[in-house]
This record gives sequence, C-alpha cells and structure tokens, in this order.
Amino acid sequence: MSIAQNKKAFHDYFIEEKYEAGIVLEGWEVKAIRAGRVQLKEAYVIIRNGELYLIGSHLSPLPTASTHINPDPVRTRKLLLHAEEINRLIGKVERAGYTLVPLDMHYKTGRIKVEIGLAKGKKQYDKRETEKRKEWERAKQRLLRAR
Repeated sequence: MSIAQNKKAFHDYFIEEKYEAGIVLEGWEVKAIRAGRVQLKEAYVIIRNGELYLIGSHLSPLPTASTHINPDPVRTRKLLLHAEEINRLIGKVERAGYTLVPLDMHYKTGRIKVEIGLAKGKKQYDKRETEKRKEWERAKQRLLRAR
C-alpha cells in the first residue's frame, strides 16, 4: 500500500534499477506518515561513509506531537540496506550521470519502506519524446474504446 510517490522522478530520470530500503524514523514521524503528511518530491539519496541517507523529504508534524521534542520536518534520515547492496550502489553512483532518487514510500508487513531507484538524468528532448509516446498511447486507447 503506497503512502507517497515521487512521480516527478519518472519525468526527470530514466530509472534503471529499484531497491527497497528500510528507514530510521522517530515516533512522531511514524504518526505523521500514517496520517499521510509526507512529501518526496524534492527528496534525494546520498551516500556518506558507506551509508545511505534520505535528504529533503518533508514530513509535516502533527499538531498533537509531543511537547517535549522539537520536530524537524526535513531532517536527514538514514536508509537501511544490506551491505552488499550498498557496495553495489556505491560502485554505480560513482560512475558519471547516475544518482539515487526515492520513488515510493509504502507499508510492507507493518513497516514503512522506501523504494529508491538508480537513475540517469533525462535531457529535455528525452522528456519531450516520453510525453509524445504517452500521448500516442492515450490516443490509441481512445480509438480502441470508440470502436
């Protein structure tokens, strides 16, 4: 069950591989995510000291959050993957043009997971080509339905 999606990532990047990672959260963040107050649009993933971190994801705190904490909506959150997957990603990201972007946040057996994608940036003409292809697919579906 999807909580939040990053549709902009599919517009701006070619997604080559997908990985599912756990995420380290605080209690108020889990409550905010369950309430659907999360945004991945501006988020990205970096590799620092052999670990993955999610930067720029916005989690709006609930107004009923605890009074003894100061919630930071855009704090850096650690992502959890197996060491061999992290090493594979490090090798691929160090090559030119590759980056890691969060694609989807979802529940899996009661836990909150983030799907990250190994992505290569699209040029402007690639984006236009993708848009033309989508338009043509929609037009074909309309024509088939009209028959």
